Amino acid sequence: MLNERAQLLLKTLIERYIADGDPVGSRTLSKYSGLELSPASIRNVMADLEEMGFITSPHTSAGRVPTARGYRFFVDTLLRVKPLDQVEITQLEGQLEVDNRQRLVTSASHMLSELTAFAGVVMTPRRQDQAFRHLEFLRLSEKRVLLIVVAPDGDVHNRILTTARDYTPTELIEASNFVNQHYAGMGFDQIRLRVQGELVALKQDVSALMNAAIEVGSAAMTSPEDLVVSGERNLLGIPDLSTDMGRLREMFNVFERKTALLHLLDTSLHAHGVQIFIGGESGILPLDECSIVTAPYEIDGQVVGTLGVIGPTRMAYERVIPIVDITAKLIGSALSHR
Repeated sequence: MLNERAQLLLKTLIERYIADGDPVGSRTLSKYSGLELSPASIRNVMADLEEMGFITSPHTSAGRVPTARGYRFFVDTLLRVKPLDQVEITQLEGQLEVDNRQRLVTSASHMLSELTAFAGVVMTPRRQDQAFRHLEFLRLSEKRVLLIVVAPDGDVHNRILTTARDYTPTELIEASNFVNQHYAGMGFDQIRLRVQGELVALKQDVSALMNAAIEVGSAAMTSPEDLVVSGERNLLGIPDLSTDMGRLREMFNVFERKTALLHLLDTSLHAHGVQIFIGGESGILPLDECSIVTAPYEIDGQVVGTLGVIGPTRMAYERVIPIVDITAKLIGSALSHR
């Protein structure tokens, strides 16, 4: 679509605009492109690029700025990303707190935000099964029982059961022991199938607790994925985004509700490596002046979540992309070795 000269001028224009934030004119392009072209020739190429929708001219300036289409061509065709070196990777690894999963996810989100000065987002790992390591029933009051479910990774989930009758502490201990002895390590769906064939052999009171534990425990272990967002206030200091207060309010509503972001990150679960959504490509209207750089992460070779960075379209992609990529690899490695 573009000859080599046009590509070089577009690349130079976008790099200068990202660096300085000012519309780029022919004199700047002549200085930084290294091409021996007359100002008239450069203006002709810029006019062609503008006609094709890669750049546009703000009303108050003779210079040009990239469009979303220009950024997309730049990212897909012209950008050369330099991977982080081992020293930088080791430093990043040291910033991740790995004592438990939630702290790891939170520290990864903070790290993404601090390294890029934008907003960092991390989806908590999806559960690949509904297995439990240990289960316990505790009496709270008459006809109210606390169900405690410990997942294989050590996460603890608490749910309250409303029972048909009052259970004594001794009965609940016996029921807990029975469940752990016969079903620990299984997924709740697997337990449900087994219990259907075994209920006739169980005491009626135990079977009632088992059915309640299966339904409530399964829901606890498959609760909707959450999202940790850090550094969204960084976007307040970015001139490209902070001039429209109405748009900023809409943007912060997106961060607060999380649903649209979760949907976007969920679609990125199946991507191979880093994905970049520029402007309206995200489908999230308040973020149509932003770019979102995402990458999936794995536990033991299986994709379980997505993380990313949200910032203005005028971001240093060559720096943000490797940061997102290596953070996904580090968090996956940390979770796999827990």
